[in-house]
Amino acid sequence: MSNVSNRASAGRHHAFFALLVARVREFVREPAAIFWVYVFPLILVVALGAAFRHQPVGGFVVVVVQDDLAEAVRNTLAMDSRLEPIVYPADEAGVRLKTGRADLMVVIESSGYRYQFDPHRSDSVLAREAADAVLQRAAGRQDAVVVHDDPLDQPGARYIDFLVPGLVGLGLLGGGLWGIGFAIVDMRIRKLLKRYLATPMKRSHFLGAIMASRLIFTIPEVLLILLFAQWLFGVSSQGGYLPVAVLILLGAFQFSGIGLLVASRAQTIETLSGLMNAVMLPMWIGTGLFFPIQRFPEFVQPVLKLLPLTPLNTALRGVMLEGASLLSLVPEISLIVAWGVASFLIALRIFRWN
Repeated sequence: MSNVSNRASAGRHHAFFALLVARVREFVREPAAIFWVYVFPLILVVALGAAFRHQPVGGFVVVVVQDDLAEAVRNTLAMDSRLEPIVYPADEAGVRLKTGRADLMVVIESSGYRYQFDPHRSDSVLAREAADAVLQRAAGRQDAVVVHDDPLDQPGARYIDFLVPGLVGLGLLGGGLWGIGFAIVDMRIRKLLKRYLATPMKRSHFLGAIMASRLIFTIPEVLLILLFAQWLFGVSSQGGYLPVAVLILLGAFQFSGIGLLVASRAQTIETLSGLMNAVMLPMWIGTGLFFPIQRFPEFVQPVLKLLPLTPLNTALRGVMLEGASLLSLVPEISLIVAWGVASFLIALRIFRWN
């Protein structure tokens, strides 16, 4: 009886180790799995390190409004290694502050300085403190110059106003890629696509219907984000909501096309997940979702501006924060349409039913 029990226990252990070894072998024989588990995280570290490599604790961008004394003030601010002062005309300086490309705006007045900043952003508040400290020291003593704080609390000038257009773009990105990609691969795994192959249905009709069905669900989802942001945070569109609706429609079309392209050959959910990460993660990091792409080295920025999510984010922020018209956003819109059309045509050509 004891021998039987020992043999059963040994058999169970043998089965366990056999399955363990088999699973390890499967993993090692799959180059894509090794890449996503070990190599891709290193790529992310390099990318994020490039974005923040020259940013010390606090590396703050300060825009000084153009004035006769602006260069002198800029040179004074540059004495603090944490500050990156730049002189701009008043209009451009205000836009940079609103769109998150600057942490603080310094306006020179006859009696001293006026600071404009976002009190809800820690970087903005810290930039105000650092700039005030260096200007006061330069004046000869602490608090020697009269200063006025002008916190940017009104809608359109807060970090949340900068963030919401990025979240809208992120929603369109996820809805287009995950919604379409998983649907197609799931049908391929369950052999449904092979059944469609036996019907007279054209490939273009199938892909077009998949894209159109996703648009029906994605657009209301994104509109819900806008309505919620307006209700909870008072986020509004300076340029009206019709241009925003047009951009949402174009963005949904663009990412639906990319979703079709990514799923056109994927055979398994694992493969699809890897391809999705390859497409989405660079756009999460390098398209200005949470911080401006100006944090990256200048030689990389032209490439980042070509990523599908960058023109959409730029156009949405242009309309919502600056009141830009669609005509002024023709370059961004053209790039969005080009991505959508090219992705759909390539997917149409390389798509396989089985």
